[in-house]
Amino acid sequence: MKMVAARIGPAHGLRGEVILDVRSDDPQVISPGSILELDDGSCRTFTVEATRQHKDRVLAFFAEIQSREEAEELRGAVLVVDAHDEADAWYPHQLKGMSARTPSGSELGTVVGLQPGAAQDLILVRTDNGKVMVPFVHQIVPEVNVETATMTIDPPPGLFDDQAVIADGKSHE
Repeated sequence: MKMVAARIGPAHGLRGEVILDVRSDDPQVISPGSILELDDGSCRTFTVEATRQHKDRVLAFFAEIQSREEAEELRGAVLVVDAHDEADAWYPHQLKGMSARTPSGSELGTVVGLQPGAAQDLILVRTDNGKVMVPFVHQIVPEVNVETATMTIDPPPGLFDDQAVIADGKSHE
């Protein structure tokens, strides 16, 4: 199984450096010497030569990208690596089907997916009233237990009240 490591953004400079949208909490995934695979079925791989921070972005040089034009051709491409465990990180398929419960143990619903978000990802929980989008932050979701298939959600007032929010757009259901 493969996991998304990063998405290639726009080129930066003239020598083929790219901006990366890193999707992993593991810094080793994009460290120099790491090999990432293009997620398009082509089996093309890219070797990280160097990375650096620039403002709030991660910039990377790959051995296989030598020019700005080559970098621009790959804009939007998804880079994957073999799945591996990360601390406090879960795959959408591990979360789907979990029982969502309050800290006191009351049943809230069933996790049906994960929707990536700009500020944070959202957990989609099916309740009797529809789907509720729960911000996937530690303050609201303090515990995820894959072994017992339970997720503890400490919802702020109003999140699970009568009016559930129907999630639209792309999600990993």
